[in-house]
Amino acid sequence: MIVVDSNIIAYLHLAGPRLEEARQLLREDAHWAAPLLWRSEFRNVLALYVRQRLLSLEAAQEVMDEAIRLMIGREYEVVSSQVLSLAAKSSCSAYDCEFVALAKDLGVSLVTVDKQVLDQFPQVAVSPDKYLASRGE
Repeated sequence: MIVVDSNIIAYLHLAGPRLEEARQLLREDAHWAAPLLWRSEFRNVLALYVRQRLLSLEAAQEVMDEAIRLMIGREYEVVSSQVLSLAAKSSCSAYDCEFVALAKDLGVSLVTVDKQVLDQFPQVAVSPDKYLASRGE
C-alpha cells in the first residue's frame, strides 16, 4: 500500500507527460490510499481543465467517477491534531499535511511530486521515480 497525493491521481486519469509513470506506480502497487481531501483537490483540477476547455464538463464528470471507482474503500479520514502538528512544524499547507499524516498513520510511503513535501518529510515522502526504482531492486 502507498499513499498518493491528488497530483498522482490526476496524472493517472488525465493525459500528460506523467501518465505512464502513474500507470507504472499502479502496476507496481495497486493499493493506493488517500485522505478524503483528494476528492476536493481533484475536482479543482478538473474544474480548471473545464475552464481551459481541455475537457468538457461531461468528460470531467466521467473522469471524476472513474477516479472515485479506483479509490473507493481506500479513502481515509485523518486526525486534525496530527495534521495541524505537522503543518506547525513545517511550511507545508495543512492540505499537504493530510497526506503526510495518513502515510505516517498507515506506516507507508507517500508518493508525491511536491518538492516542498519531499524536502520537509523525507522520512515518509518519496518521488514516483525513486519509489519505482526502490521496487525494482
